[in-house]
Amino acid sequence: MATTHNIDTRGSAPALEAHNLSVFYAANQAVKNVSLVVPTHKVVALIGPSGCGKSTLLRCFNRMNDLVLDARIEGEVLFHGQNLYDREIDPVEVRRRIGMVFQKPNPFPKSVYDNTAFGPRVQGYHGDMDALVEDSLRAAALWEEVSDRLGDSAYTLSGGQQQRLCIARTLAVKPEVVLMDEPASALDPVATQKIEDLIWELKQRYTIVIVTHNMQQAARISDYTAFLYMGELIEYGSTDTIFTNPTEERTEAYVTGRFG
Repeated sequence: MATTHNIDTRGSAPALEAHNLSVFYAANQAVKNVSLVVPTHKVVALIGPSGCGKSTLLRCFNRMNDLVLDARIEGEVLFHGQNLYDREIDPVEVRRRIGMVFQKPNPFPKSVYDNTAFGPRVQGYHGDMDALVEDSLRAAALWEEVSDRLGDSAYTLSGGQQQRLCIARTLAVKPEVVLMDEPASALDPVATQKIEDLIWELKQRYTIVIVTHNMQQAARISDYTAFLYMGELIEYGSTDTIFTNPTEERTEAYVTGRFG
């Protein structure tokens, strides 16, 4: 039976809430009756073995599963108290306000500048584009490295730079929440460190939910950690508690490397 896992959000209204959330791909249930709260301006890590439902749960938070054939959602996802799956909600607007960074860097075949400006242009932004591009690249800790290369193809950047460019592209449309699906798994240790440092800085301005298979990474960067196993939310609490004093035996076995 699923358990509701509550997080103390006093002083900060929750950014996202899942209530009895289940996800089906045709007849296969990938997420099973998950309930959790994502506090504002915190980093929440989703951990668990491969195939446990981490990425599926993450994609529920900005309706990316709408794009998956045969996907079906039951339950609620609340964003500032409003159910994202209500019929009148525009999924495109959801994805603007709740951005996504994927596992592998996926810059467009455009310049560094045009990658960053892409979303605002699509949305009809009429402000100072140069200033917005610079602000977004600075927020992604990339400006100093590319300020003299804005006209160069994004493909000329290193893998870590490309991933930070993708983060800048996400930030340029001014989201409130940033979802990250293993954003450093394809990067070397130096680039990974830069991404982790960036995540810690970004939570001052954004709420972040990150999927990671790296236990040490989750312990380093997150405020709260959710452990999923076979589609169920086994335990959710402060990261310190999950890694040093978990209440569930399966959680302890996973974070100590005894299975998974």
